[in-house]
Amino acid sequence: MLAIDAAGARAGIALLEDDLSVPVKLFAPGRPGLIETLPLLLQQAVAGRAISAVAVSIGPGSFTGLRTAIALAQGYAAASGVPLLGVRVDEAFAAGFPQLHRPLWVAIRARKNRVFLMRDGQAEAFADADLPRVRGPVAVAGDAANEMASILAAAGGDVLLTNARRLEPHWVALAALARQAAGLAPHPAQPLYVDPPEAKLPAAGLRPPPQ
Repeated sequence: MLAIDAAGARAGIALLEDDLSVPVKLFAPGRPGLIETLPLLLQQAVAGRAISAVAVSIGPGSFTGLRTAIALAQGYAAASGVPLLGVRVDEAFAAGFPQLHRPLWVAIRARKNRVFLMRDGQAEAFADADLPRVRGPVAVAGDAANEMASILAAAGGDVLLTNARRLEPHWVALAALARQAAGLAPHPAQPLYVDPPEAKLPAAGLRPPPQ
């Protein structure tokens, strides 16, 4: 299975074999230029290999990264005639900790003093000062995990800070397999946004199409 992730500050592509080994794992900075770099990583990863399915992270996360990764996954899956499997970021993080015996909260930094928090299958945005309190033991992952764990622990929460700050791309494939094993349909390969895109229409409106 081919796995593609560009939800965070680092984009990654991995291959997951039937025995769950990971023969290929490649990374690139999730920055301007990703739209040119990610297809090159894909070409390198799949060279000479038979791909049975494509799993892609659908968010929440970087607006540009999600659209780039999903478009690439859609194109490759369509051209290859293989299934396309959408995976939420929190599911992918959870796949990296199969023996974790407490709920996992994933905190992704949206901007200064604001995080995307994924818990119980839901994704919401919170100001740092307004993070919800925990009522039982939880584990925390994501690039904003340190700050969130400190806030929750200071409020008396039972918090386990994991070592997962960045998403490993093969976790996306593991999460897709877990959904299949549970008899659940894959998520549609469409971006999962918490906040609306910040792009705004020009004040004068869009220009008319060329004649």
